[in-house]
Amino acid sequence: MSGAQAFLAASARVEVPFHDVDAMNVCWHGNYLKYFEIGRAALLRAFDYDYREMQASGYLWPIVEAHLKYVRPAVYGQQIEVRAQLLEFENRLKVGYEIVDPVTGERLTRGHTIQVAIDAATRELQFVSPPVVFEKLERAWAR
Repeated sequence: MSGAQAFLAASARVEVPFHDVDAMNVCWHGNYLKYFEIGRAALLRAFDYDYREMQASGYLWPIVEAHLKYVRPAVYGQQIEVRAQLLEFENRLKVGYEIVDPVTGERLTRGHTIQVAIDAATRELQFVSPPVVFEKLERAWAR
């Protein structure tokens, strides 16, 4: 089941809103994490394990690490595409991101986040991903 790199990916389009830019009309650096979240939600929905399904399964998935590399700035009104790809899932969810200009194909930002499973009832860290993740991925790959 290690075909995640090649198979599970999703993307979402976002227009950079005025309230996300600074006085130079450039998207403030902290907002890129918000855009990563939009891409991550699309990816999780692609295998039916969005945040509602996570909670219903009895697990919470906090982000414990985030990495961003800024390449080019996004500006007010620009359409951007947030691409998210599942890179690891056995012991944690590692999601890779690329934000690109869909018109030119230019990369604006790239990065990754890491989430770990926490038992919702006991708040205990799970050192391997719970079975529900593997079940959801198997069903997504079977489609």
